[in-house]
Amino acid sequence: MKKINLRHLVSLVLLCFTMVHVGGWFPIKFIDAIDRLIYDARLQLTMPGTVDQRLVIVDIDEKSLAEVGRWPWRRDRMAQLVDQLFDGYQVRQVGFDIVMAEADDSSGLRSLDALAKTELQTNAAYQQALQRLRPQLDYDNLFATSLKKRPIVLGYYLSNEGSTNGAMPAPALDAALMQGRDSAITHWRDYGGNLPLFAQAAASAGHFNPIIDADGSVRRVPLLAFYREQYYESFSLAMARTYLNGAAIAPVFDGDTLDKLRLVEGRKSAATIAVDENAAAWVPYRGPEKSYRYVSASDVLFKRIPTEQLKGKIIILGTSAPGLRDLRSTPVGEVYPGMEVHANLITGILDQTIKQRPSTMDGLELLVVLVVGLGMIFLFPWQLPVVVSVVVLTTLLAAIVGDFALWQFAGWITKTAALLFMIAALYVWNMAYGYFTEARAKLQITQRFGQYVPPELVSKMLLDPSRYSMESRRADLTVLFSDVRSFTSISEGLEPEELAELMNAYLTAMTEVIRKHGGTLDKYIGDAIVAFWGAPIDDADHARHAVQAALDMQTALTQLNQTFSARGWPPLQVGIGINTGAMTVGDMGSRIRLAYTVMGDAVNLGARLEAKTKDYGVEIMVGEVTRERTPGIAYRELDCVQVKGKEQAVSVYQPLGIEAELPAAQATSLATWHNVLQHYRAQNWTQAEATLQTLIATEPDSLLYRLYLQRIAAFRLSPPTAGWHGVTRFETK
Repeated sequence: MKKINLRHLVSLVLLCFTMVHVGGWFPIKFIDAIDRLIYDARLQLTMPGTVDQRLVIVDIDEKSLAEVGRWPWRRDRMAQLVDQLFDGYQVRQVGFDIVMAEADDSSGLRSLDALAKTELQTNAAYQQALQRLRPQLDYDNLFATSLKKRPIVLGYYLSNEGSTNGAMPAPALDAALMQGRDSAITHWRDYGGNLPLFAQAAASAGHFNPIIDADGSVRRVPLLAFYREQYYESFSLAMARTYLNGAAIAPVFDGDTLDKLRLVEGRKSAATIAVDENAAAWVPYRGPEKSYRYVSASDVLFKRIPTEQLKGKIIILGTSAPGLRDLRSTPVGEVYPGMEVHANLITGILDQTIKQRPSTMDGLELLVVLVVGLGMIFLFPWQLPVVVSVVVLTTLLAAIVGDFALWQFAGWITKTAALLFMIAALYVWNMAYGYFTEARAKLQITQRFGQYVPPELVSKMLLDPSRYSMESRRADLTVLFSDVRSFTSISEGLEPEELAELMNAYLTAMTEVIRKHGGTLDKYIGDAIVAFWGAPIDDADHARHAVQAALDMQTALTQLNQTFSARGWPPLQVGIGINTGAMTVGDMGSRIRLAYTVMGDAVNLGARLEAKTKDYGVEIMVGEVTRERTPGIAYRELDCVQVKGKEQAVSVYQPLGIEAELPAAQATSLATWHNVLQHYRAQNWTQAEATLQTLIATEPDSLLYRLYLQRIAAFRLSPPTAGWHGVTRFETK
C-alpha cells in the first residue's frame, strides 16, 4: 500500500500541477507555447488556400515608387489614386493601411503664403493669382475632398508611449452598452492618427493594433480597444462594417464575459463575430503570403488594369516596398504583410468563419483533465504496461481527434496541450515507477521463488510480478511426497562422503524431473522430497503434471541406479504419494524463518499415501481426486481406504502410464485385477482367490497380489462385519 500511495501521491501532484494551469491560477509558459504550436498546426492543416475575389490589395510597391516617385507621395497624387479607384474602377470601398499624420508642403503653398504676408503683401496681382491657384496647390485639401462622401476607412495606431498626434475618429461603440464589463479589453493612453482634415473627411477609421503573443506571432486582433472612456474599432472591423452599410455594433455577453459582437444593419443581424474576453477575434488565415490578389498602385493610377478586375471590390491600400512594409510574424509565415492580416480578418467577418473559444471551454477543459487524470491515476497501478500503453495511446488519439473535430466542425478553439502534457507526464511517471518497482519485485521474486520454482516459471512470473505473492491463500493444488525406502540401512553401508555424493545425485535428478513438469519444490526432508503444482503460478492441469512427474521420476531412478551400480553403491527404491485437493499455500513459519509451503488435510493424505506404497508394493500411489483429474492415464485401483481421523473412505490408485500406450499384456492383467476387486468386494472369496492365482502365476513377486491373498484367507476365518464394502481402515498415520 505504501508503494501505491507514493505512486498516487506523485500522480496527484502532476494532476494538480496541470489543473492550476488549466484553471488559469498559475499559467505555465511551456504549456502555453505547446498550445500555440497546436493552434498553428490545426490552422495550417485546415486553411482553404483559396483567394477571396472580393478583396484586392493595391500595393505601393517598388514599381510604383519607380514610376511615381519616392514615398510619401504628394497628396494630389493620392487624391488622383482615390478618384481613379472610385470613378475609374468603381470599387466598393477603400481602406488605407497607412497613416497620414503630417501635412504635405510639397506644392510650396506655405512659402507662397509667407510671401503673401510679407514682401508681396501689397501686390494685388500676386494675391489674386495665389487665391486662384490655392485649390490646386492645397494638396491636403485635394486629398480630403477625394475622401468625402466615399466609403473610405483610414487607419491609425494606439500606443502607450506618451506621444499623441493626429486626430482620433468618433468612437465605434457607446460605452454604456458595455455595462462596465471591459476589464480585459486592451487599454491605451496614446495614439498616432491622421491629420484632422482627413479624419473628418473619411467615413470611418480603425486601429491597426494586433495582440502579440509570447512568441511574437499575431493570432488575434482586438476588434474593440479602450481609450479615454470610449471604445474604438479595429481597421478590419471598420472595413467590414463599411461593407455592411455601416452596421452598428451590439455586444453580446455570456454572463459577465464579452462573448460576441453582433453587427446589426437596420433591425437585421448582418454578422456575428466570436470574440474572447479581450474583445479579440482569432484571425482566420486563408494561407501564406499572397493569399489575396495584389495589383500595383501605379498600374491603377495610370489605368493599366482592366476595369472588371477591380469593379465592386474591397480595396486595401498599403505598401510592400522595402523599408515601408508593415511586416508581422504569424502562424502562416514569420514575415507576413500586415495588409493581409487585415484582409484575412475582413474575410472571416464577412464569411462568418472566425473560430471561437466559448466561455464554458475553460471549465470543460478543467473537467476533462480532472476525469482523465483521475481515471489514469487509478488505472495505471492495476494494469499491465502493455494495457497502460494502449490506454495512453488511445486517450492521446481521442484527445487529438476530438480537438481537431471541434476545430473543424464546431469552429471551437480548444487548448489540449495541458491534457496531452498530463497524459504524457502520468505515463512517464508510472512507467518509470513501474520499471523500478517491477525491477525490485522481479529481484524479490527471483530471490524468493527461485529456490522453489523452475527457472522458466520464474521467467513467466517476472512478466507481471504484481500477480504473484507469497501471502497465504486457499487454492486447489496437487502435492507430491517421495521417500527413499530403507534409507537407514543404505546410509549405514556408505562412507559419509559417499552418502552425501549419492544423495546429491539422487536429489538433483529427482528435482530436475519435478521442475521439468512445472512443479514447485517445497522442501527436502533428509531423503524425502515434497513438491506441489498449481502455485505460485496457476496450472489448470496440475494433477496431470504431478502424475507425469512421478512416472518420469521412476524412469530417472532406473537410469540413476545403473550409475550407482557401476560405482558399487546400492540401488534406491522410492515411494511416491500424490494427492489433489484444497490446500493452504504461502509463506509459513516464524518471524525468524519462513518457508513457501502447503498445508491442509489434502497434504496430509498425500504424505500417508507415500507411506503406504511399501505396504502395497507399488512405487506410486495417488488419491481418488487426482485420478479423476487425469483422464487418459491408465490406473490400477489398489484399495478403498479410510485413513485415521477421517470418516470418508477414498479409493487409491497406482498410475501405470499413458492409457493409449499401455502394452496389451499389461492391459489384460489390469482388467483381470479389476475382476479380482469386484469378487473381493462382493465377498466372493473363491472366485477372487482363483483369479488372483492366475495373476500371481505371471507376477510371482507382486506384493499387492499376496496382500490380497492374505486378506482373503483372513476373511474366510473371520468374515467382515455387515455393511462391509471392501474398505480398509488405516489405524496408523
